[in-house]
Amino acid sequence: MSAIAAGTAAITTPALAEDDAGSIVVTGQRQAYRGDFALRETPQAITQIDAEIIDQNAILRLADVLDLSASVARQNNFGGLWDSYAVRGFAGDENLPSGYLVNGFNGGRGFGGTRDAAGIERVEVLKGPNAALFGRGEPGGTVNIVTKVADFETRGQITALAGSFDRRRADSDVNIAIGDVAAIRLIGYYENAGSFRDTVRSERLGFLPSVLFRLGERTTLTYDLELSRQEADFDRGVPAIRGVLGLVPRSRFLGEPGDGPVDADATGHQVQLRHEFSDDWSVMLGGQYRDTRLEGFSTEAELVASRQRLGRDGRSLSRQRRSRLYEAEHFVLRGEVAGKFDTGSLSHRVLIGVDYDEFDNSQLFLRFRPAVIGATTTAQASNDIDIFNPVYGRFPLPNPGPQTNRLDQQRAVGAYVQDQITLTDTLQVRIGGRFDDITVETLNRANNVAASRSYNRFSPQAGIVFTPSDAVSLYAAYGEGFRANLGATAAGTLFDPETSKSAEIGAKFGLLDGALEGTVSLFTLSKSNVLAADPANPGFSLPIGKARSRGLEVDIAGKLPGDIDLWLSYAYVDAEARANVTDLNFGLAIRSGDRLINIPRHSANIQLSRGFDIGTTRLNVGGGVQYVGKRLGETATTFELPDYVLTRVFASWKPQENLEVIANVTNLFDTTYYTNSFAQLWVQPGSPRAASVAVRVSF
Repeated sequence: MSAIAAGTAAITTPALAEDDAGSIVVTGQRQAYRGDFALRETPQAITQIDAEIIDQNAILRLADVLDLSASVARQNNFGGLWDSYAVRGFAGDENLPSGYLVNGFNGGRGFGGTRDAAGIERVEVLKGPNAALFGRGEPGGTVNIVTKVADFETRGQITALAGSFDRRRADSDVNIAIGDVAAIRLIGYYENAGSFRDTVRSERLGFLPSVLFRLGERTTLTYDLELSRQEADFDRGVPAIRGVLGLVPRSRFLGEPGDGPVDADATGHQVQLRHEFSDDWSVMLGGQYRDTRLEGFSTEAELVASRQRLGRDGRSLSRQRRSRLYEAEHFVLRGEVAGKFDTGSLSHRVLIGVDYDEFDNSQLFLRFRPAVIGATTTAQASNDIDIFNPVYGRFPLPNPGPQTNRLDQQRAVGAYVQDQITLTDTLQVRIGGRFDDITVETLNRANNVAASRSYNRFSPQAGIVFTPSDAVSLYAAYGEGFRANLGATAAGTLFDPETSKSAEIGAKFGLLDGALEGTVSLFTLSKSNVLAADPANPGFSLPIGKARSRGLEVDIAGKLPGDIDLWLSYAYVDAEARANVTDLNFGLAIRSGDRLINIPRHSANIQLSRGFDIGTTRLNVGGGVQYVGKRLGETATTFELPDYVLTRVFASWKPQENLEVIANVTNLFDTTYYTNSFAQLWVQPGSPRAASVAVRVSF
């Protein structure tokens, strides 16, 4: 990937690149919100998961990519229809997918389904006090997806994959140079798959072209299209019967196949103009528009005890039936100037930027709810299913009635500045901040009640980097964040904005003459005005108070002696509530010190791989182990999801230069495990052992 095509300076890691003399090359990078900085001189922990490790593991979804970073924990994924995660213990609004950046633009908002791994060049987990620059983000960190873009080398590849549970997939990636003034890259995929879950299927397709125009020696214009269409059955997982998991098989689907699939569509456009005034100064102007839509029916376990028969007879699951039409439009404009200059003996590297953000969130939600269980309540009235002997379609599908019909809108203007000052050869300081002005409006279309509220705030940041040697840098950072909470309570009251404070200290180091690069960090985060979902009024939220997270992280990547590639990520995260409140989800008391849901205290991921030359062919083999500790499975209770260990192995063989065969096995020892939950009756089981084989032809 060329530096011009990427819009950044070239970046390499010690594990992946060497110069002609065989020494390691680690270069700086210039990209949105990051500037022209080597990772060693950036006062924050950053994990970069590149296309090579994604490809080795035959990863097809963003959620599986993020599993490689121990700092990221899975959250309730809305029946498998969106990506939801926490970084360093903090997640966002439970009623929306987790937000992430795409090439520096907010790209995760809306209802376009789960993000496919096609077209990803690398995934960056930008941890720590970033919100002073990024704005409207979580204090634990931000995920930025860097996409594959067009460049001036004509080439292509086509991949066909077959795997367990009737998975069939085809990918293509073709780059065409048009002289030295333009290039187009065409990336697409199609996948049709069953599941280890009974009757559950999915179909996905996407088209992700990128076009590059070289308008001058120092000017480029890029356009990226995101077009994805998904159909998948809504699946809330399995219940824990009276708090006990494993009494029903992990394959047991307890919805209704007759609901049909839920459609999730996304169409996005991204344009960026980059110009270098000189070797020291550059400007980026860009815009993004993304339209998403989610529509379909689902049958889901009822969570309110008075309407749930399972707690009485231990086998009859009472269920709601829901209809959703969720639509979102997201429009972003950004401009950023990056440059460097000297004042006397001090060297400055500055970022100055502004952005404008519009987000419209429309939700039409219909619901059938089981009757309160009484002596005469029939199985049909509570839409029951026998969890041990399910009969699908036993009763006519209930007709959902009106529940939620609302429109939430957010308009935000932000400006930020950052200056990293080199004081001496070994000492740098960073100062900066961001000002946000945000207006939130909500319209309850069911009763025509509207409300509006505006906020503004300045969020500072500061950092220091001390580099006593070429092999070690020490850093410390502090930042404050500000994010408007979208929406209102069922009564129409708008929420106070979420505010946060975060600090971290750490060390970045190189081992084995730089062949291994690592980061060790300690962090503490706190935030106020945290929201939780309100199941009594689906689609609405309620404030639950304050939370804090603190912990330790270790990340190491590179080459061991013997030409062995190593990936290691470990995190200890202690995330807890910091206020005594009532969990309005289930009417239970949350006490200060209670753990946050789905956050393991300990998690780790380690992987080793090695390549071999066998005659004129090339073989690469490897394997990895993931550990996830016990997690709270339902807020304000003692219900826990058990810890688990997963083992994976992979291999690739190139019998000739343009042909590669790739094999992969996940959950090698067929462990039964659970990835996340929202409540004891909504627990997501993980996949049993699965294998895939792919053939890739390059040209």
